[in-house]
Amino acid sequence: MPGTSRPAAATLDDTSKAIIEQLQEDGRRSYADIGRAVGLSEAAVRQRVQRLIESGAMQIVAVTDPMQLGFARQAMIGVKVAGDIARVAEALAALDGVTYVVMTAGSFDLLVEVVCESDDELIDILNSRIRGLDGVVSTETFVYLRLHKQLYNWGTR
Repeated sequence: MPGTSRPAAATLDDTSKAIIEQLQEDGRRSYADIGRAVGLSEAAVRQRVQRLIESGAMQIVAVTDPMQLGFARQAMIGVKVAGDIARVAEALAALDGVTYVVMTAGSFDLLVEVVCESDDELIDILNSRIRGLDGVVSTETFVYLRLHKQLYNWGTR
């Protein structure tokens, strides 16, 4: 969940995993259809889905194309940090326009995805908000030119 440390992985039974996989294929699939696929009643599926959402194991969201919604600029920003990386990650996660923050190993301490309406907004986010945070040493911006693949159906283990 954004802005929080990750809890230990939930222990899910095969039925819960099958429900998740059904919803990864089609998040609008009815509880009745899912129930038929996994061998549960509609009510039982509804209860399990609610528990999966409440536990943080799953979210149901609409995935959009930012370009079609007026967000003409997307970028991934590599951030190098001096000091407490988690504190900087929390500060970045709280910024408007930031859609993704992850701690990494390698050349950058953090990767931050932003979605903006324009290049001017991207410059503002970089100069006024990200680079101004205490602990941010440097940034490198990777502007998205075209999205070739984005999937959310990686299944379960």
